[in-house]
Amino acid sequence: MNLSVILERNARKFPTVEAVIGMGKRLTYEELDRQVEGMAHGLMSKGITAGDKVVLFMPNVPEFVVTYFAVHRLGGVIVPINAKSTLSEIEYILDHSDAKALVVHELLFAMVKPLQSNLVLIKTSEQFGKWDSFEKLLEMKVSFKLQCTSKDDDPSTILYTSGTTGQPKGVLFSHRNVLTVAQMICIELEVKPESRLLVMMPLSHSAPLHLFLLAGMIVGATHVLTPTFTPELLLKTVELERTTHFFGAPVAYMLTAKEPAIAQTDLSSMKWWVYGGAPLSKGEVEFLQSSFHTENFVCVYGLTEAGPSGSLLLGNEHAKKAGSIGKRAALFTELRIVNGNGDDVAIGEVGEIYLQGEGTMLGYYKNEEATLATFDGSWLKTGDLARFDEDGYIFIVDRKKDLIISGGVNVYPKEIEDVLLSHTAVNEVAVVGIPHPVWGETVKAYFSGTREVSISDLTAFAQEKLSSYKVPKLFEQVDALPRNASGKILKQPLRERGE
Repeated sequence: MNLSVILERNARKFPTVEAVIGMGKRLTYEELDRQVEGMAHGLMSKGITAGDKVVLFMPNVPEFVVTYFAVHRLGGVIVPINAKSTLSEIEYILDHSDAKALVVHELLFAMVKPLQSNLVLIKTSEQFGKWDSFEKLLEMKVSFKLQCTSKDDDPSTILYTSGTTGQPKGVLFSHRNVLTVAQMICIELEVKPESRLLVMMPLSHSAPLHLFLLAGMIVGATHVLTPTFTPELLLKTVELERTTHFFGAPVAYMLTAKEPAIAQTDLSSMKWWVYGGAPLSKGEVEFLQSSFHTENFVCVYGLTEAGPSGSLLLGNEHAKKAGSIGKRAALFTELRIVNGNGDDVAIGEVGEIYLQGEGTMLGYYKNEEATLATFDGSWLKTGDLARFDEDGYIFIVDRKKDLIISGGVNVYPKEIEDVLLSHTAVNEVAVVGIPHPVWGETVKAYFSGTREVSISDLTAFAQEKLSSYKVPKLFEQVDALPRNASGKILKQPLRERGE
């Protein structure tokens, strides 16, 4: 099976059901399929054919969905990139992915307008210089019906990692990979034809794209897209469109919970509030449950290279196990925690999470060395350090690459960061290891705050909650921590700054 076949089938089964809503447009499955067919013919007229890579630089808009499926209908490989990418980042991906074409939305055109390229260039709205008009290609005369011949294991998608430790890597997926994780969400989170999925997180990321857009497409559900996220927009859209599923980062929920309008907003249509990227503490969960008037918050854990797939912490498990990522692997996935010898860890012992399943990537595009380093046989090494508690629940301890070894003792930055974030004046914090002539590394905390915070105050605060060897020996207050386009904190510049 391939992605194009799913859309064609739903166009026949659910012709009048709304497939995509966004930017004032409402497309039924029949209308969406017709537009996909037109755009596929338009792309074909520009020389795009099976195996070609097409880079998609768009926010969450209907044109994203049309282009995504049009490329697949031709047997091509779609390369969605972050709507916040800079020109240099875009140029790198265009070159590294061996792109044949770049399709851009008008909202983002200013960023790529200076681009010098011989690629096929397409933009929404009117034609401009070398840039063809998306709408004109969409109206291409269709003289015959295209049939996608892609097989299960043919390449379908390249998603670029955030590049927190260097240049981003292209994660290559087959049709089987993405359909596996999409089906997993359909079953685990009850995505059905009557579901209405609110997609506000960037479709250039694996979870919104594979777990929610494609899950809904499999069953013939409705997708409500917004090009950005704000707490006000989330509340208004849920109430207006009567959505049933939403996925967001914990910060999206915390910001929305603090929005005064939430008390007067009808959120009764929502059945699944899903979060990922970081666990929520027990206090945060209780605050959100009270604000959103529901207990059905679900934590999903995974990483791009796994589809994403990994584990789930269901709503009824939060009361006792908030902060955990669950106790079992998600459907079609296996999970282990292993020590340095590759053996399964004992309860309470820290090790690295390994994942295995049909959603796991084919590999890093044009980077065999990194691919080999990421796998242990068929097991994907996540780089996440975790432990099982006495009930079998998994708790993330830290990222393996962020581990600090001071005087031969392992120090996990996340534990320290969680403590410092509980200080009322601290907004964000990143803890890193700084070279030390005696101890090997010493612990340093960079933080931003709502006001000037004294180092002695923070030190005393940390000493009350942490063992002495975990308390940062160095603190530095900054205006803001460095982040990449995905919003992840970049620790490498902080390490270099402290050397």
